[in-house]
Amino acid sequence: MNSLTILPLKFTNYQLLEELKVRLSFHFNSIKVMTPVIDVDETYNVQRQQYFSTKIIEAVKSVYSEIEGNVLIITEMDLFVPVLTHIFGEAELRGRYSIVSTCRLHEEFYTSERNPELLLERTFKEIMHELGHNFGLLHCKDWQCVMHSSSGIEEVDLKHSLYCENCKSIIKSIEIKP
Repeated sequence: MNSLTILPLKFTNYQLLEELKVRLSFHFNSIKVMTPVIDVDETYNVQRQQYFSTKIIEAVKSVYSEIEGNVLIITEMDLFVPVLTHIFGEAELRGRYSIVSTCRLHEEFYTSERNPELLLERTFKEIMHELGHNFGLLHCKDWQCVMHSSSGIEEVDLKHSLYCENCKSIIKSIEIKP
């Protein structure tokens, strides 16, 4: 896989970002971090108290279209799409842009326990999931595959952080095509 640009947007956990870069370096030849200068206030829904992820991706695409390779927006904002109560992330299928939110990946969101290792694991899984969509993967039926759909945090915790053999073979077949 080639290059990844990470855009931390309304994101303050730079220790987590550094740990993610180390893990992602096994999957990308080049990783760079750019601090985006973009206003996402119009993507905020007052009734839901969440940000509309699709509109954030569109806004980032319009400003940062010259970036080569994959572009990952990482944020602490709570995200939604209209048909769901919340999402952990969203990606363009066979595109280059994706977004992952750590808001609901923190253990503190569910219990009073702080667990940085669990946050790292959950965030990495969600990044690999969204990047999988960028690579052309759909949701996988294998509960352990990182491409399995996760509507709740329990499902995020159940799956592994990598692609199953079937999903790996799909990625390889897509990479070979011109």
